[in-house]
Amino acid sequence: MGLSEMDVMCKTRTVLTLMGGVLNVAVSFVVFCFLDLVDLVLCFVYKVLDFCIESEWKSKKPGSCSKEAINGSGKIIVSEKGEIESEVVCLSSSRLQLEEISDTLYSRTSLVTEISKLTINELKNLKFDAHILQSNDKIKKGTLRSTITVNSTIVKMLQGRMIGQHLYPVTRWSDCDCHFCNSWTYSTKDTLYVKAESPKDKAKEDVLFIHGFVSSSAFWTETLFPNFSSKAKSTYRFLAVDLLGFARSPKPNDSLYTLREHVEMIETSVLEAYEVESFHIVAHSLGCILALAIAVKHPGSVKSLTLLAPPYYQVPKGESATQYVMRQVAPQRVWPPMAFCASVGGRYEHIARTVSLILCKNHRLWDFLFKLVTRNKIRTYLLEGFIRHTHIASWHTLHNIIFGTAGKLDRYLDIVRDRLNCDVNVFHGKDDEVIPLECSYNVQKRIPRARVKVVENKDHITIVVGRQKAFARELEEIWKKSTRS
Repeated sequence: MGLSEMDVMCKTRTVLTLMGGVLNVAVSFVVFCFLDLVDLVLCFVYKVLDFCIESEWKSKKPGSCSKEAINGSGKIIVSEKGEIESEVVCLSSSRLQLEEISDTLYSRTSLVTEISKLTINELKNLKFDAHILQSNDKIKKGTLRSTITVNSTIVKMLQGRMIGQHLYPVTRWSDCDCHFCNSWTYSTKDTLYVKAESPKDKAKEDVLFIHGFVSSSAFWTETLFPNFSSKAKSTYRFLAVDLLGFARSPKPNDSLYTLREHVEMIETSVLEAYEVESFHIVAHSLGCILALAIAVKHPGSVKSLTLLAPPYYQVPKGESATQYVMRQVAPQRVWPPMAFCASVGGRYEHIARTVSLILCKNHRLWDFLFKLVTRNKIRTYLLEGFIRHTHIASWHTLHNIIFGTAGKLDRYLDIVRDRLNCDVNVFHGKDDEVIPLECSYNVQKRIPRARVKVVENKDHITIVVGRQKAFARELEEIWKKSTRS
């Protein structure tokens, strides 16, 4: 093949790539404008259904349906119909802890609304300068107070919890009511489900396993636990937890599933319940954020930190951390397919609820069909973790943990670097389309001693599943080295 032919092929490939990119943007614009409208319609549909079935207009979970303000006195002004008709909720700002709530829950860019705003802004430009002058006069006179926007349901959830009332029933009509999903309601203990495996004699060390988003403890117990060596099983106590809102753990519908709630539940259910003093942590995906928060809170107790596909994005200066990470995870593109699924699941609250209604509420049907098609020859633990949660749990956890902690991870990693002496190991599948490989290298940039291992031909799930024996050996070596040091 001559040089000229190679040049032609390179130019052709460049042109095709450019055309594909333009086509992706154009198709994405049309598709997501349509989804904006669908989500708006579904918002009203669920309002009607919730009213008819639950007898209250309670479908407005922290989303985009209404906004409120907190004034300088610490009172929350809930505005449903503008500033004239407002409901004032008196709550202590110190107990609100609004920093735990991601702004992406009530502020997400919509292509339709953005176009509408551009049009409206053009019409308002003539009045803008006069408005600024009036605002400056009010600020000088002290008549204008600074405000922040919050969602009314967030306020009412917090208020209800303070006075012992619940905004939603224990099991909503759109959630599964089977015994597996609601086993926590039959227990007197308000703790997470923990699968513990310990040696007959007293274990020398403890290992805490934290799963990722829409997963369960089975991600570890069905893969790693059976493949640890007999020596490891006689040395370590393995503790795998179902996170709040997932699998067998409690799924309270009045929870906001903040970082604080997740961490405190792990502390109560694992560290305190099992009297854990020092421990190793193994975490996957979203679980890596919880692992870092726990490590920062218990710096003297963590012996090693193993992170698999940590979702750590370096946020450019001047950018809103939460909004930036949401754009990275849910970029509003139809291609690749993973980006499309993440965009739908992360940006459209009511479409996501519909998906949850179809999959999670009817998980027993999907379990049956899957076993029928595969003739019951394939284990379904990954499917069980993926479709056994509530919409409220998954929606709030996604926004408050993955998006909402974006501005905190720099500080967490700095604390791990400067104050913790534990080994930090990072694993990432080279073919991971959920969390980009650069996220693991970002961790290493922040913590130079962290060791990053890129596993060829493995993705977000097969970084463990399919190589559990090899990974079990790698973990044992990490723990052994940490013990010696």
